[in-house]
Amino acid sequence: MKTSLNLNWLEEMAFESEVNGHKMILDADESVGGMDKGPRPKPMMLLALAGCTGMDVVSLLKKMRVELDNFSIEVEANLTEEHPKQYDEMKVIYKFWGKDLPMEKLKKAVDLSYERYCGVSAVYKKALKMSNEIQVNPDK
Repeated sequence: MKTSLNLNWLEEMAFESEVNGHKMILDADESVGGMDKGPRPKPMMLLALAGCTGMDVVSLLKKMRVELDNFSIEVEANLTEEHPKQYDEMKVIYKFWGKDLPMEKLKKAVDLSYERYCGVSAVYKKALKMSNEIQVNPDK
């Protein structure tokens, strides 16, 4: 299945695209000629990873009948100093809130997403070091 999108230059460093019927603007920081009209491209890579694995994990936990009070994902990434600046390491931190959450089911859902279902992590782990962590009822 072929997928494509179109990115149109607006002005200065700003570009606009429509993704799944939603308009998105990417832009650069003002210090490099942008107008800060939208996020930078590289952090969108982190968002893509968090969204992909998050949807997997929620779907899998629903099938396992695990009830969550809340769930969030934090992605930490290391950006290299030299050009082309790129991420060489990412860590996905899964934060779950709820009563009597079964760690074995949380771990199984995270592992299935990472090893089988998340297409974004499948691509990323070919190019960089990846790790994950599960936190249950963290303070934050």
